[in-house]
Amino acid sequence: MTESSGHRRHGRRAAALPRDAGSWAPVVHRLSTGPGRAGTNVAGRRLTGPVQGFGQMWQKTYNLDLGPDIPPRHAIATWKQHFGEFWPAGSRFDNSLTGISPGDVALLDVGLGGGVRLSTGVFVLYADEESFTLMTPQGHMFAGWITFSAARPGPVTTVQAQILMRANDPLYELAMALGGHRKEDQFWIETITSLGHYLGAPPAPVRARTVCVDPRRQWRRAGQIWHNSMVRSVLSSATARIRER
Repeated sequence: MTESSGHRRHGRRAAALPRDAGSWAPVVHRLSTGPGRAGTNVAGRRLTGPVQGFGQMWQKTYNLDLGPDIPPRHAIATWKQHFGEFWPAGSRFDNSLTGISPGDVALLDVGLGGGVRLSTGVFVLYADEESFTLMTPQGHMFAGWITFSAARPGPVTTVQAQILMRANDPLYELAMALGGHRKEDQFWIETITSLGHYLGAPPAPVRARTVCVDPRRQWRRAGQIWHNSMVRSVLSSATARIRER
């Protein structure tokens, strides 16, 4: 093979790759949290998208206008750098990450009310300068993707969080019906409001829209309750208290 033909083949392979190839995480079969990180309910778990969930499929969209003075890339860079700082009090995002990059695994500690806490995590599926997408593992409250983005479709920059999800198992589906949807709306509205305040945007309401994409429940997925991180977190906490006595 001549040098010129080799260059042509390399050029064809490079051209076949999409321009955003470097923004996608590599394929993983089971999550690893790395040395020195407990990874409760995360390490060894598989990823779950909306197709793998149990409950009805929902698309939830939350957006906020930031005004004309904040560029989309600045908004996303800030959101990635300080992601967990915008969360409501009582919930913690793994602050060992100095940013959000494809392939990162972040640990979450979420307050569910009544003293109940849930330990789980998320996987960074995609991240570029104007958006990033998180994917959930087995046992998370829902199976799905959350995409955070910023754009300027008109005279002002708008930030958005969009979730495509199904509750992961029957217990989570019941919890969503008994107030979980309302709490999730409140969580993301408060988060995006905090982001806007941090960026110095003028006060504005967060717009929320929820659409039921598929009303069916996938009963063949009911066995996923075995991985339920809420149940496992409660049992772990109770066992720790017993050992302390």
